[in-house]
This record gives sequence, structure tokens and C-alpha cells, in this order.
Amino acid sequence: MSTIVRAELNRPEHATALVTLLDAYARDPMGGGEGLADEVKQRLPGALAARAGTHVLIAFEEGEPAGIAVAFEGFSTFACAPLLNLHDFAVRPEFRGRGIARALLEELARQGRELGCCKLTLEVLDKNVPARRLYRASGFADYALDGAFGCAQFMQRWL
Repeated sequence: MSTIVRAELNRPEHATALVTLLDAYARDPMGGGEGLADEVKQRLPGALAARAGTHVLIAFEEGEPAGIAVAFEGFSTFACAPLLNLHDFAVRPEFRGRGIARALLEELARQGRELGCCKLTLEVLDKNVPARRLYRASGFADYALDGAFGCAQFMQRWL
């Protein structure tokens, strides 16, 4: 049975779980295949704790960190309401298939409603078929204002 907590990153057990889970995610091929740098591991909990609008959910299975959702508040100008962007989302391989991902998404939606958010947003690699299937089953859809103009694409520019 998994337990989902809203992380308090000043608590050592939550900070350790955050780093453990995000490092495992980064090592996964869908996370880039390379672990987090030692400096990032050291600074990450405090940096996230200091950022307003950061929301971290951690799933524990029998006391072990099993899954994570890291979301940041944004704002929809068209709805004039806050939104939550799911930035990092992962379940460790040995805990997959137990409903942890769905439970994390439902808890994130509950948190978004509590915050008065109009929607949840996320980015997903187009080849990550299992994740896309999960997101669709959880109510997510491709973003388009008008289907005639196509769907939005996630892009980046490193600074």
C-alpha cells in the first residue's frame, strides 16, 4: 500500500527521497540516461524549498520512496487563473504497475483544485508510449486552441 505525502523539503527524509527519486529518473533512458551531478543532488532540496509555487508529492511504498511528482505554479492568461505544470514525474521501475502513477496524478489534481487552478499541464516525449497512455487515461489531452492550427509543441532554448 502506497502513501503519498506533500513533501516538506526541510525534512531530511523528504529531501533524501526527492534526490533518490529524481536521480533514478535522470538515469532512466526517458530521463536522459545520466544521473544527477553531485552538486545538483546537494543543492536541489533547498533550491526547490526556496521557490514559491513549488509542489512536490512523494509516494512511499512500505517506507521506500517509490514515485514523485514535481509541479510548479504558472498562470493562464486566457483563463485568468493559476495552473500547475507537472515538470518531473516518475515511478521507480521496481514499483511500477501498482497504481502509484495514477495515485500521484489524482493527488496532484486534488492539490490543483485546492489552489484554484484551472488546469494541469505537462510535457512528455512523443516516444514515451506508456506515459502518454497513462496521461490520456487520466484525462490529459494534446493542447490545441483550434485543431485547424495543430497541437502545441514543447520547445526549449538553453541560456
